[in-house]
Amino acid sequence: MRLGIQNYRGVRMRTDSAATRVPGVDIGPAPRSTTLATWPKAICRALDAAGCDVAALLAKAGLGQEILNEPTARCRFEQGVALWHCAVAATGDPAFGLKVASHIKHTSFYALSYGLSASSTLKEAFERLQLYCHVVSDAVEYQFVRSGSEYHFVIHAADGVPHESIDAALASCLRMCRSFVGHGYSPLRIELRRPRPARIEEFEKILRAPLYFECTRNCMVFDCESIERVLDGANPELARQNDAIALQYLARIERGNIQARVREVLMRRLECGEPSQEEIAAFLSMSSRTLQRRLGESGCTYMELLDKTRHSMALTYLSAPQNSLSDVTCLLGFAGCSSFTRAFRRWTGLSPSAWRAQGTGASAQPASSGYLVA
Repeated sequence: MRLGIQNYRGVRMRTDSAATRVPGVDIGPAPRSTTLATWPKAICRALDAAGCDVAALLAKAGLGQEILNEPTARCRFEQGVALWHCAVAATGDPAFGLKVASHIKHTSFYALSYGLSASSTLKEAFERLQLYCHVVSDAVEYQFVRSGSEYHFVIHAADGVPHESIDAALASCLRMCRSFVGHGYSPLRIELRRPRPARIEEFEKILRAPLYFECTRNCMVFDCESIERVLDGANPELARQNDAIALQYLARIERGNIQARVREVLMRRLECGEPSQEEIAAFLSMSSRTLQRRLGESGCTYMELLDKTRHSMALTYLSAPQNSLSDVTCLLGFAGCSSFTRAFRRWTGLSPSAWRAQGTGASAQPASSGYLVA
């Protein structure tokens, strides 16, 4: 399953095989960014395991205990950064970020956790993580690209994100891979922008991959075969349902994101037939001209967003064997199977039946182009 080359925020993320090494980039300061409170909660679990005074460190970072009991609450970017700095200072542990990953629960990242666990391949899981990463924090962007015989998972972080936070994110993703594929699984190599730590033994023990420090990017590199292999826990219907929940959550916390709002409505209304721009605008309590202008400012048109939404939903629906071609045609609001088939050939270069015959369609390239338990 491919979730598309453009994420819901309108940031173009290349996933074509011609992609080359992506230089490390900063996405700028993040004064208004927020983080899901379950991430600081994992930090607190790690602090407690290290014997630290969690309440005192929370207070020092400007956080109250109550935020840890609200699963969808969010804390400000600067509070999260302060907690990381307090935690590292209190533990004196250069590998503290890696250890935080072991305190991530299967519910930590809301619906995204369940969507990841139901993915059909690791490729699909990383694409899903790229697409919905702002559920966890909007201070980072994930980029998942294929380069020759490798896949590269790159983290682009806002200014001020601590090295330990990046360590935790990479370790969490690696734990996800191992929970799906097997405990012995490791990437081909890991590149980190951080300085080489004074004590590297725990990095080597936990990550179990060739490590490179002071690089131009934060990246894990994987082989194609393991990334495209079908997973035993694949559940396309569950993945789709949790994608919808994640998108609704994002639309709620990012009310100014017009693409997220339109895509959420489209996902709910397509099965009733193809909605017009005027209908979607009315549902969002704005004029069609206003919707057109705001989408234009975000870098897309209504028809482009409709097409991309159908594309990603089509691949999810077809991954579920119980959905017939007629079912998928109706669920996507197409007038007939022939029009759906034409659109699908444009997206993938294959007919729906041919794509489905390939299993998850991992090798099909578009013509256009957690949770993590041990």
